[in-house]
Amino acid sequence: PSSISCCPSGLRPQEYRLATINLGNNDGKNLSEARQFRSKEITKSNVVDDMVASNKILYPDNKKPDHTVVIKYVPFVGDSKRAMDEYVCSIFMGGRQTFVIHNTCEDSLLATPLIYDLAILTELATRIQYSVNGRGYEQFNEVLSILSLLLKAPMVPAGTPVSNAFMRQFAAVSKLIAACAGIASDADLQLEFFTTLNKAKC
Repeated sequence: PSSISCCPSGLRPQEYRLATINLGNNDGKNLSEARQFRSKEITKSNVVDDMVASNKILYPDNKKPDHTVVIKYVPFVGDSKRAMDEYVCSIFMGGRQTFVIHNTCEDSLLATPLIYDLAILTELATRIQYSVNGRGYEQFNEVLSILSLLLKAPMVPAGTPVSNAFMRQFAAVSKLIAACAGIASDADLQLEFFTTLNKAKC
């Protein structure tokens, strides 16, 4: 906590290394193929790009942290994924702080709920129609970019900015659902309770 308080704009990751992901299931076998792994590597690297682009205080020169991804197919571990993440951050007076996280879990039990959510969210999107200047109703583009939250690599219509950051993807889905429900997207801010804004308009 003392390290974080010394840097009001947040910790600056200098290096992010996903040291190892050991998988023994079919996903791990597929990722042992060079082209499949490259797709995963690009996606994870793009998350770092989003992080740098969104914080000009920590990264005024747009210099990206070192980033390494290693995924190994280890049949012995089966569906029990083993992963270790290492983060090295800059702190006060040029110091370094290292976080190491080890995770073991059944990979398929993480993935199965995503399949349910994909089906539910896709079906919900087919029910939504919108009108522009009263010129009749139309549906979303057939490339449903809000599903990027649940996919390994974001899929967006041509010309659409790609976001790999989880919280941006999550915000897109939650704000869409809030808008459809008629809920103000900034309701959690509760501006009306500490400003003179009209409560009926907030």
